Amino acid sequence: MDTGIITVLVILGAVVVLLVTDILRIDIIALICLLALAWTGILEAGEALSGFSSNAVIAMLSVMVMGRGIAKTGVMDRFAHVVAQISGINRPRIVGVISASVGLLSGIVQNVGAAVLFLPSILNVSRRLNISASSLIMPIGFAAILGGNLTMVGSGPLILVNDFLLDASLEPFSFFAVTPAGIILLACGIAFFYFFGNLFLPDRTRDKSENSSQQKIIQTWDLPETINHYLIPADSLLDGKTIEEAGIWKNYRLNVLAIGNKGTLEHAPWRNTTFKSGETIALLGKPADVLRFAADFGLNPKKKPGLLESLNDPGNAGFAELIVPPRSGLAGASLRNYGMRHRYGVEPLIFYHRGERVEGDFSDVPVTPGDTFIVHGTWNKLAELRKGNDFIIVTPLEVETRERSRAPVALACFTLAIGLTFAGLPISIAFLTGAVAMILGRVLSAEEAYLAIDWKVVFFLAGLIPLGTAMLKTGTAAYLAGQVMSIIQGTHLLVLLLTIAVMGTVFSLFMSNVAATVILVPLVINMAQISGYDPRALVLLVAVAAGNSFILPTHQVNALLKTPGNYTNRDYLKAGGGMTLVFLVVVVGVFYVMYI
Repeated sequence: MDTGIITVLVILGAVVVLLVTDILRIDIIALICLLALAWTGILEAGEALSGFSSNAVIAMLSVMVMGRGIAKTGVMDRFAHVVAQISGINRPRIVGVISASVGLLSGIVQNVGAAVLFLPSILNVSRRLNISASSLIMPIGFAAILGGNLTMVGSGPLILVNDFLLDASLEPFSFFAVTPAGIILLACGIAFFYFFGNLFLPDRTRDKSENSSQQKIIQTWDLPETINHYLIPADSLLDGKTIEEAGIWKNYRLNVLAIGNKGTLEHAPWRNTTFKSGETIALLGKPADVLRFAADFGLNPKKKPGLLESLNDPGNAGFAELIVPPRSGLAGASLRNYGMRHRYGVEPLIFYHRGERVEGDFSDVPVTPGDTFIVHGTWNKLAELRKGNDFIIVTPLEVETRERSRAPVALACFTLAIGLTFAGLPISIAFLTGAVAMILGRVLSAEEAYLAIDWKVVFFLAGLIPLGTAMLKTGTAAYLAGQVMSIIQGTHLLVLLLTIAVMGTVFSLFMSNVAATVILVPLVINMAQISGYDPRALVLLVAVAAGNSFILPTHQVNALLKTPGNYTNRDYLKAGGGMTLVFLVVVVGVFYVMYI
């Protein structure tokens, strides 16, 4: 065996051990791999650093930027709301609905693009329903990879297949040739996590030290978390009364966060707002006080509050702690005179005056510098309040404000990127065009675009890509593939199919699925001709099996979702191992029955 092959195998083995054991960060592991290939002379300096200019890395950078733009404009918020309505709080059902959606989209959009488009929705659903994101993100990523097998343009390997067939004077496949296998794989993948997700997926809940700023402010100030929605019927005693006349603050110590009426929504209505029959009101306070108020005024609970449902969305509204600075326009005045609700559309809940909490109605208490307010409002309203000089916002606005006016531009940029891929441009160029278009279209600033990039993932991909180059250059990949192929000659067809599927799986773990396809297809064509089987079917199997990349976060989709899901490599080994076995069994069975 050539010394170059031995060296690459040793480096490959070391990388596998480090990735599985989680001893080091993935980006550090990849950089060590890159340096080892250069130190040993396997690759020249330019080859070792080529990953930083690779199509995969540029595409990943661009996808992250476009994903931030999509999230910032709230394009997917509506989808998250629909998912929450369809699935309720049932985690398996949520996984099923989103997985099916992202999987079907992956049939016509590159799986990375499909995953990044749905990531904001997944995080939104996680926050809205208080479900661990780690139990949602991985199944959706796997569905994006599986959905790439729905059409012949769903993944890079499938796009390459027809070129190989034409070069070998074989008939190319039609657009939907792989669709039966893709549908079965996607359905089995969704079913796997629907029925067995609790056994394979992590469910990490944050401890108190890792709580979000919203959770911390709720715990610190003992705030009620449930927003109650009530309909004012025609015979209600509340009809015609103002907020102040109803004694909501003084007698019940409740807060009206919003009033909804015939498609309109008024946040933090001011004291002279008159209640009218047919309106829906959002109340915040202790449950006993809410029930007492509803009973006294004859209100009806409303399970589907319409527009007021947006108040329950952590991506749209929340609590904030404000401090009055010395030069504030509120200093020396009262809330009644200042009109906080009327100016900013936020509802003051708690008031600390000179270090003591003021109970009941504090509308007429003179405000002094250093006083503290706890308020509730939409992130857009709070962002406006932050621009002035009257308050200092102590609480981080952890959910970025939505700039919905730029949503059409963001969608146009994303559609442009997808369209360019169909026009024949490389994915990297097409997606980079979309990312730059978002900056030029003022969806994102250049600074926001740089902040959107997860540099750990970038260095991980850039550092690991040269390993695939080394395997090709030294002949390590061809050596391994040739050894395996020589062993299975003359065996049963199922053995041949399983071997090809396993090889595609193993190779795609340590190099791009495209590189794995390039290496294996010529060998598989030759093997099929010797064995007498249809080479077209075996070539298609190679391309499909190259997408069986779940055990390690080396696939672009898995690498992209590793950080948002807070996953370890052991998580991928556990859940990805189960998914890999399902994939192998299903794909071998499907090809044996339907394609050979």
